[in-house]
Amino acid sequence: MCRCLAVQPSGYYAWRKEPLSRRACEDIRQTTLIRQAWNDSGRVYGYRKLHDDLLDQGETCCPNRVARLTKLAGIKAQIGYRRRLGSHSGRPSLVIDNTLARQFDVEAPDRVWVTDITYIRTMEGFAYLAVVLDLYSRRVVGWSMQSRQTTDVVLQALHMAIWRRKPRSRVLIHSDQGSQFTSMDWTAFIRAHNLEHSMSRRGNCHDNAVAESFFSSLKRERIRRRTYKTRQEARQDVFDYIEMFYNPVRKHVRNGMLSPVQFEQQQILNVQGV
Repeated sequence: MCRCLAVQPSGYYAWRKEPLSRRACEDIRQTTLIRQAWNDSGRVYGYRKLHDDLLDQGETCCPNRVARLTKLAGIKAQIGYRRRLGSHSGRPSLVIDNTLARQFDVEAPDRVWVTDITYIRTMEGFAYLAVVLDLYSRRVVGWSMQSRQTTDVVLQALHMAIWRRKPRSRVLIHSDQGSQFTSMDWTAFIRAHNLEHSMSRRGNCHDNAVAESFFSSLKRERIRRRTYKTRQEARQDVFDYIEMFYNPVRKHVRNGMLSPVQFEQQQILNVQGV
């Protein structure tokens, strides 16, 4: 039979002993590592971040190889739903100037914060989540979640940010023109804590793109993959996403594939000359 197939007996028995090539065995091994990294990320990482994870583990491979292996294994980032295209223009704010003006890259922490509010469906009804992010590292520095969409929910998130960060200089806080951010209580709080307010143009979500991007990631990577029976259950899952994954672990391309916490720690070491 071996002669009919033009295969030498020694080659046939070698194949019986080790039917897979070294490259095929290496593909299987690295695919296992990739799948583990993908699962550890909550199945939200694409091949670029998975490639960075492999490098962190001491593996030697190129992005194209990881892209090939993920495609063969059916591994891909959870991309969620497509958003409707928004308006690229809008009327200027009648309350506060758009001081930020889409200057989303800042050179130091606690210079510019952005804030926004969204809703989360539960079987008990809606829960409303407000967050405050530092543009320097994209870190969530404050957040609050309540059953009503009131000014208090955004004030609690901002209060957490101030308590956690204790900024030494004046911080620019940017928001949209929601009623929570135009209330007298919000304005009084801003003045009392030496903050400067900036507002998006009316009807223009792109002026607050970083906050919108965070909510998109949260819903794509966690919220839309769950069904919450209670608001408390939703709150616990949001806590897990922000405090246990997004801030300390989730890689950001803008941060050089570092999480917000890792990016801030690295910048401190660079300043200290370590």
